[in-house]
Amino acid sequence: MRFMVIVKANKDSEAGVLPDEKLLADMGNFNEQLAKAGVLLAAEGLHPSSKGARVRFSGANRTVIDGPFAETKELVAGFWLWQVKSKEEAIEWVKRCPNPFPGESEIEIRQVYEAEDFGAEFTPELRAQEERVRAQVAEKK
Repeated sequence: MRFMVIVKANKDSEAGVLPDEKLLADMGNFNEQLAKAGVLLAAEGLHPSSKGARVRFSGANRTVIDGPFAETKELVAGFWLWQVKSKEEAIEWVKRCPNPFPGESEIEIRQVYEAEDFGAEFTPELRAQEERVRAQVAEKK
C-alpha cells in the first residue's frame, strides 16, 4: 500500500521561513531510517503558496488564480510518498517523525489509489497505457 504523508503548512512555512540546521538534520536522519526500511519512495518540501497558482475548471473554461492562498491550515508544506503494509504502519512512522515546525504541527496520511481500486472501469487498454506511462517516467530517473 502506498500513502502520501502530507505536512500541513503553517504561518511560518507560508512566510517562507526555512527550517534550521537541527530540524534539517533530524529530518535527514528520519528520511534515512525510512529509506533503510524500504518505506521511502519520495520526499519533498514545497515553496509557500505565494509562489504558486491554482487553475479552476468550469466545464471547458480555465481560470488561473495566483497565490498566496487563504486558509493556511489547508495548505501543504511538504510530503512523503511511502510504501507500507497498512495505514497503521504509516501512523507508526509518522509518530516517529520529528515535529516539522516549532510548536503545533499536523501531518495528514492519505492512501494512494492502486489500479485494482478502479475495478472493471479501468480496462486492460487503460491499464496498459498506465504501465507505459510509468515505464517512461522510470526511464527518466
